[in-house]
Amino acid sequence: MRTLHVGLRVGDLQRSLAFYEAAGYTVIGTVEGTPHGTLSMLQLPDDPFVSIELVHNPARGSAGLGIGISHLVIQVGSLDAALADLAAKGIAAEPPGLPGGLDGARTSWITDPDGYRIELVQWPAGHTDGMTEADFS
Repeated sequence: MRTLHVGLRVGDLQRSLAFYEAAGYTVIGTVEGTPHGTLSMLQLPDDPFVSIELVHNPARGSAGLGIGISHLVIQVGSLDAALADLAAKGIAAEPPGLPGGLDGARTSWITDPDGYRIELVQWPAGHTDGMTEADFS
C-alpha cells in the first residue's frame, strides 16, 4: 500500500494554483464537474506521483482550517536555495530552524492562501529520502 495524495479544499482556485506553482508544483491534470467540485492534481518535479489534489467547490462555501489537517511537508535538496526561489516569487518563509538539534534536519515554514502550513525540510548529509523507522530509534 501507499498513500496517494492529500486533498486540500481551497477557496480561490486560481490563487491557490499560482501559489503552489510558485512553490514548485506542476498541475498534471484537472477533473471538472465532480460531485466534490473541480479537482486539480499537482506533483513536484522529482516525484513521479501526484501528491496534492486541490479541491475547489464554491457551492460548499469558503474553505478554512480546522478540518483536521495540521500541515504538509516538502523535502528540498537545499533549504537556502528553496527559500531564495520562493522569496523571488513573492512567498515569505519563516527563518530556518534546527528542530532536531545540530545533527538533524533544517526546516522552514510557508503558508498557502487558505492558511495551510507547509514545512520545508532539508535532511542532513547521508539521510535517506523520506522518513523511516530509523528516524525514531
